[in-house]
Amino acid sequence: MKKIILVVTLLVSSLFSLTIQKPDAQFMATDAVVDLVYNNNKIYAATSASCVDIFDIKTKKIINKIKVSKITDFTGEITDSKVYSVDLTGSKILILSQAEAGYRRIHFYENNKTELIISKKEKLYIVKAKFLDENTILLGLLSNEIISYNIKERKQNWRVQVSQSKFSNFALDEKKLKVVVADESGNLHILKTKDGSVIKVLKDQNLDNVFQVDYKNKIAATAGQDRRVVIYNTVFNSAYYKMASFLIYSVGLSPSGQRCGFASDENNNVTVFNTSTKTEIGKFGGNKMTISNIVFLNENEFLVSSDDEAINLYKIK
Repeated sequence: MKKIILVVTLLVSSLFSLTIQKPDAQFMATDAVVDLVYNNNKIYAATSASCVDIFDIKTKKIINKIKVSKITDFTGEITDSKVYSVDLTGSKILILSQAEAGYRRIHFYENNKTELIISKKEKLYIVKAKFLDENTILLGLLSNEIISYNIKERKQNWRVQVSQSKFSNFALDEKKLKVVVADESGNLHILKTKDGSVIKVLKDQNLDNVFQVDYKNKIAATAGQDRRVVIYNTVFNSAYYKMASFLIYSVGLSPSGQRCGFASDENNNVTVFNTSTKTEIGKFGGNKMTISNIVFLNENEFLVSSDDEAINLYKIK
């Protein structure tokens, strides 16, 4: 009898673990979502269609659409400018987008006006750009150089070569005093944003390219080409990894760093687990394309975008 009860318990447990939660709400962007920011009940979605869509999270509707000019490609045709990165500080919105000849440009949007800050003339291959403060932006270049850029003076405060590996992604800490840089080597470099000096190198966990990195409450999480999601605790200098069945393209941490979501399989599902106990909390589906961003609103809600128009909102139950 005890054996029967045990078998039934295991079957029920197995069925429960296979339950995949569907989105609680959905937002439809103009095109594929490349970058995603949540702030003050608004979602800012950088798209492949020359625009940033701004949603009200309560009404689920687009309340603004910021457009940048289209570009001329190498064949001479007019085409959309892919928006790679979006960020905001106060009322000012930063938009990093594609320019001609493969270069990148940066616009600021404020008071219904768009201003070009960095043009293709500077010949920068910028992959990611975020605000450090109202007067400074941090740039991550394809060459794995990190630049602190002074907006008012239109000049570089400092520029450092992180490593010889190709840049992938970076994540700032809550106070924007540190930046964690991920690259093709699999190692993470933590730099001071004040001067670009290296504080620490986190290594020997990812064996290949890290597609994305997140950093919350002194916890770093990676999305690896080697199918590893790595959790580094920078306080205790500890690390471990969890394996997925497919390349991990995206990762995101909750504000406390105690919950991590990662793209865990070829069906574009997201698995959420507790970073302290390593236990799985749930699996979330309904994403049709390769996942591009996982952004936590709080400890129990998160957004997932992919290479299509849908942005899904999930609630951990």
